[in-house]
Amino acid sequence: MPELPEVEVVRRGLAHHCIGSRIADVRVLDARSLRRFAPGVSEFIRQLEGLMIVDCARRGKYMWLVLADEMGNLLDDALVIHLGMSGQVLLKDAAMPVEKHLKIVMELYREDQKPLQLRFVDQRIFGGMFLDQLVPTLGEGGEPVPAASSSKLSLSLIPRSVAHIARDPLDSLFDIKLLRKKLLKTSSGIKRLLLDQSVISGVGNIYADEALWRAKLHYAKPARSLSLTQTKELVNAAQDVMHTALDAGGTSFDALYVNVNGESGYFDRSLNAYGQAGKPCSRCLDNGKSSLIVREPFMNRSSYRCPVCQKTPKFSHR
Repeated sequence: MPELPEVEVVRRGLAHHCIGSRIADVRVLDARSLRRFAPGVSEFIRQLEGLMIVDCARRGKYMWLVLADEMGNLLDDALVIHLGMSGQVLLKDAAMPVEKHLKIVMELYREDQKPLQLRFVDQRIFGGMFLDQLVPTLGEGGEPVPAASSSKLSLSLIPRSVAHIARDPLDSLFDIKLLRKKLLKTSSGIKRLLLDQSVISGVGNIYADEALWRAKLHYAKPARSLSLTQTKELVNAAQDVMHTALDAGGTSFDALYVNVNGESGYFDRSLNAYGQAGKPCSRCLDNGKSSLIVREPFMNRSSYRCPVCQKTPKFSHR
């Protein structure tokens, strides 16, 4: 499943190639990719054709295209894109071969570049697109604040369906004090909180394990038991691992994740914990110790940790 760095890589590609483009034509090949848009295929096409793309924004793993009419007036609705487990957004020349699981095609025209096709490909059909109303984002004092973790225009508007998603560690407005307040309210294991998108967004299973390894924390350590220092170290670890992944273009374990150019990321070669079961812990090795990364069941998935660096707490909650 694409995680925050993968989604941000895609967003950056879309922003570079699509901002300033006009949506000349829309074709929906599989209506299941519009299941979150109740009006249906015909209305989806009618509302989009002829509009201009003026921004590509992201909050957590959700992206949205900000749209304007021919006069430059911003629309009340944005086009939300969610990749789900296997979604891909590709920008291709129309002459290039059609992908097997192609669901939606948009013809984009911009004066300074060749016409492009925005192709939404989704093998498992957990992702999709939909139009959604933009609502204001306000700060604690009631003043407008930028809604997106990443965007060009930094508007204080966010799709209604995305408004409940918390800010992610790479967001300039991410509030560690607010995160700590949420952690202190529960004895649930810290990894469970890291995966809760209403608490902190964009941290999936891969980066949770990597951040916990860097912060030397067991995934089942009760959230409220973390000290302020441990909380800061964990957030810093999540930020570091995500920045590293962004520099590498994301994390790729198979052919499903690719960026807008169809290129996979290679950060998986630098993982210290996730997927490393049975391999030596690199930190222990550097310190002259011997320890192997273990894989343990967690919430119908797996957690990877070093049993020496990330000791099981006396009172833990998975």
